[in-house]
Amino acid sequence: MVLCAGLSLAMVFASCGKSSESAYKKAYEKAKSQEAAQQVQQPTTPATTPAAVVTPVQTQPATQTTVATPDKDVRAENVQVVNGAGLKTYSVVVGSFKGQANAEGLQQQLRDKGFDAQVVRKDAVDGAWFRVIATTFDNKADAINSRDALRATYQGAWLLFKQ
Repeated sequence: MVLCAGLSLAMVFASCGKSSESAYKKAYEKAKSQEAAQQVQQPTTPATTPAAVVTPVQTQPATQTTVATPDKDVRAENVQVVNGAGLKTYSVVVGSFKGQANAEGLQQQLRDKGFDAQVVRKDAVDGAWFRVIATTFDNKADAINSRDALRATYQGAWLLFKQ
């Protein structure tokens, strides 16, 4: 009797698993067939994109050439030369220090690289500042070119306009 009950239970459990698998399979197949029917009913049309509008380039002869020179890094200061030959109108500053010895150290490094470096003093409310000048020019455009070249090594290089 126990043996018959065990076999009956085994058959019941075995048949339940197959019916739920069949139900899932039937639902999947039904969904796939509905999807296929919808695709047949809605013909696909290729998406059309509007043609790009191309505007012709118009050229005009140049009548005047203007060179733009940015002024955002030009400072006008009253300075005194501490160590060097003297300043022209525009100078490229590559360092500013509170200590004169630090400024003269950078000046020597620049001189070793071939620059006619100078140290100037700027008196301020918080004390004296020593500026290190790498190059000095009468012409602003030349000073800007020098500053831009020096920025490869000295990122904070700026122009000083001697008052």
